[in-house]
Amino acid sequence: MAVFAAVVQHGSMSAAAQALRMSTSAVSQQVRLLEQGSGVTLLHRSTRKLSLTDTGARFAEHCHAMVSAAAQANAQLALAHDAPSGELRMSAPVGFARHIAPGLGPLLAAHPGLTLRLLVDDALINLVDARIDLALRAGRLPDSSWVAQRLCDFDWILCASPDYLRRHGEPGTPAELVQHQWLVGSREGSGLQIELIGPAGEREPLRVDARIASNNQLSLEQMCVAGLGVGMLTHPDVHEALQAGRLKRVLPQWRLPPGPVWAVTPQRENQPAKVRHAIEAMRAYFAATPGTRV
Repeated sequence: MAVFAAVVQHGSMSAAAQALRMSTSAVSQQVRLLEQGSGVTLLHRSTRKLSLTDTGARFAEHCHAMVSAAAQANAQLALAHDAPSGELRMSAPVGFARHIAPGLGPLLAAHPGLTLRLLVDDALINLVDARIDLALRAGRLPDSSWVAQRLCDFDWILCASPDYLRRHGEPGTPAELVQHQWLVGSREGSGLQIELIGPAGEREPLRVDARIASNNQLSLEQMCVAGLGVGMLTHPDVHEALQAGRLKRVLPQWRLPPGPVWAVTPQRENQPAKVRHAIEAMRAYFAATPGTRV
C-alpha cells in the first residue's frame, strides 16, 4: 500500500522507485501483486503515463491516509525519544518524597507536556506490576532483573536534639553511645549494628539497642527532633534541621559509611526521554545537595 501511494504521489514507477530506493521492477511487481491479490485494476498503464482507475483513486486516498498516519506515528516516536512528555510514573520511599519537588520541579516547568504520578511507599513496589517508569531506592538492593543506576551516596550522621543532649549529656567517645536511648530504623528486631570511622581511619564497631524502632525514616527524624533519643539519619534529610538548630550532630569527628541512592528502571534499553531526563535531573539535584557524594 505504501508503494502504491508512492507511485500515485510521484506519477510514475521509476520516480516512486527512486524515492523509495527500490528498483523500478520491484515497484512494478509490488503494484501488480496488490492488483492480483485484490482482483481489481488500480492503474491504467500506457507507454507514456499511468492513470488511476476509479477504484484506484478511492484506494489511493486510503493509502495516503495510512502513510500519513504512519509518518505521524514515527514523529511521535522520535519526539518520545528526544523530548520528555507523557506521564512519568515514579515511586520513592516516604523519606525521599521531599526530594522529588526540588529535583524534578525545573524539568516539569520546562516541559508542559510532561506529567508526574508519584507513588510514595516504603515497601518495595514491583515496578512491572505497578507500571513504574522510575523508582528511587536507597541502600543495598535485592537481586532482580531491574536496572539500577547509582545517583549518589548519602552521608549518614548521628544526631540528637539539643534538649535531649542537655538532659542526657553529649557522648565524647563511641563507647559512650551504648548508654544512650536510640532511635533505630528497622523492619524487624530492635538492635542496630553500626561501624564508626574515626579521624585517623580507625574503625569502631558498635551494637546499640533501640528504645524506638521504625521502618520509616521520616518518623525517626521527627522523633529525634522531639528529643526522644539519638538517631542515625541521612545528612541531606536533616540538613535544614541542623541549620535551624533543631538537631545537633553527635560525635561529628566520627563518620559512618555512606549509603548509596539508586535510580531503578524496569529495562536498560530504549529508555524514553521522560525517564532519561528525570534521572539526569535527580542526579544534578543531588550533586548540589549538602551531605551527598556524587
